[in-house]
Amino acid sequence: MTEDHLRSLIGRVKRGTLSRRGFVRRVAALGLTAPMATQLLAVTGAAPAAAQAVPAFPQRVRGGGGGALRILYWQAQTLLNPHFAVGTTNQDGSRVFYEPLAGWASDGTLHPILAAEIPSVENRGLSEDGRAVTWKLKRGVKWHDGQDFTADDVVFNWEYGRNPATSAVTIGSYRGVNVVKVDDYTVRVEFERPTPFWADAFVGSRGMIIPRHVFKDYTGAASRDAPANIRPVGTGAYRFVSFQPGDTLRGEANPAYHAQGRPFFDTIEVKGGGDAASAARAVLQTGDYDFAWSLRVDDEILKRLEAAGRGQVSFLPTGAIEHIQLNAADPAREVDGERSHPSTQHPIFRDPAVRQAVALVVDRDSIQRFIYGRGGEATANFLNNPPRFRSPNMRYEFNIQRANEILDAAGWVRGRDGIRVKDGRRLSLLFQTSVSAPRQRAQAIIKQAAQRAGIEMELKSVVASVFFSSDVANPDTYTKFYADMQMYNTTMPQADPQLFMNQFTSWEVASQANRWQGRNITRWRNEEYDRIFRESEGEMDPVKRAALFIRMNDLIVGSNHVIPLFNPQLVNGHANNLRPVLSGWDNTFWLLRDWHRV
Repeated sequence: MTEDHLRSLIGRVKRGTLSRRGFVRRVAALGLTAPMATQLLAVTGAAPAAAQAVPAFPQRVRGGGGGALRILYWQAQTLLNPHFAVGTTNQDGSRVFYEPLAGWASDGTLHPILAAEIPSVENRGLSEDGRAVTWKLKRGVKWHDGQDFTADDVVFNWEYGRNPATSAVTIGSYRGVNVVKVDDYTVRVEFERPTPFWADAFVGSRGMIIPRHVFKDYTGAASRDAPANIRPVGTGAYRFVSFQPGDTLRGEANPAYHAQGRPFFDTIEVKGGGDAASAARAVLQTGDYDFAWSLRVDDEILKRLEAAGRGQVSFLPTGAIEHIQLNAADPAREVDGERSHPSTQHPIFRDPAVRQAVALVVDRDSIQRFIYGRGGEATANFLNNPPRFRSPNMRYEFNIQRANEILDAAGWVRGRDGIRVKDGRRLSLLFQTSVSAPRQRAQAIIKQAAQRAGIEMELKSVVASVFFSSDVANPDTYTKFYADMQMYNTTMPQADPQLFMNQFTSWEVASQANRWQGRNITRWRNEEYDRIFRESEGEMDPVKRAALFIRMNDLIVGSNHVIPLFNPQLVNGHANNLRPVLSGWDNTFWLLRDWHRV
């Protein structure tokens, strides 16, 4: 099927001469699944991204009565303001109490939460020129302190998030758009140019909305001083009870929740700390907890724990990627009191031969097969899902001999101890990651292979609650990147790569100036990448837009500053009688209100 043919089919759907079902059948030749075809129609304005059915929730007149819900995270939450939520755990912790206008269901479509409906061309929520989206808000929603939720709260979040002095992680979603209050229950988001990915601001993990009346006196430079940063006042199904940063947060059923019969449980506890293996045992073997998050544990261990019969492991496809970053900046040199300063170059990785050699000593297949098993698939791409954005051009190879040949040719000579040297500098690298048994095993596999190529690696593991925290005073956070290499998993919390791929743009470089909140952790910069990303923001043709993202993937992966390892499944464990509603495109707690027991 040609690009022109695809555009013709989309045009026929818009004109009403081809049904959506007929379109889905015809594009099957492109390898698009039905949900992805539906999303393709939605982003082009050919059909609404209609709310999809989620698992049925029991018919109930009132919420509560379900007892306690006990959840275990092996990375603890450290704050509860979604605008400062660096890392998945803080986003999840915030989502217990705060809600966006809409969330991403497991099939990649939008589901209304604080919105009355999902905008579409048909309901006049989406402008045909791609320059505006109008959201109608759900009426009767109350903040946990009894105040009304209105359009003023939505507009405030836009002002709060886009203010550079706030240093919010959400700034990329609110910068470059204009938000207008139409009336008390309607807002319009206006774009500077045609925008194919309109479901960003106020949607999903970066769209959680905080109350204006609570935060209005804590904006800009004062934003970090707000008491509500750790004592949230949200609209969610559970309201705040207590929070010990780095340990436990607790909530109770919200009796005034805006969805009838929800939530099911009376209380919720999210316990942090420990490790993934002990979390898995606490749910699958001992039954002490109801749910365990992100079980990055050897698959053979999970299978043995499941045999106890108390719980089960669930797997969901995602756009996440476990990967290794090679620092483009110098972590040893200090500029204006800041290491890994964007103005510096890494003294070893500026040599492309070294980056290529490091990529060649990474045995992706063994890491996937012997450590993660069902939990992921080895890949050469950073961007893997949805399938239409996956590059066919990248390949990976594990070849120690080839790595040696490349380093020899580049003038890196082995010393007496076998470690290579060039211009008086040893090929010695500090390789860090979070504390996690599978990650430490992966580090060991890579170190052993690297040594055979004359590359020395010092391994460092940092407690996850520190590594993924937003503590500006701690030198061991992954955003500071005071090491040569680091490994972690980054999530893709929406079924579109626009926000996901901005983490390699030059304006997102993490630095002291933005309190290390910038999403470009590698400090890699490339003019072609920046130009293509800007082009993708306004490209309404879905085929051309997909080609732009494929090129972006090829640029960063081809540079070897990023080494993809595997595309993880969303792996969680839960009690046999618990029915969590999960999505690989949104937070774990994206629809916490619908979790129940059977």
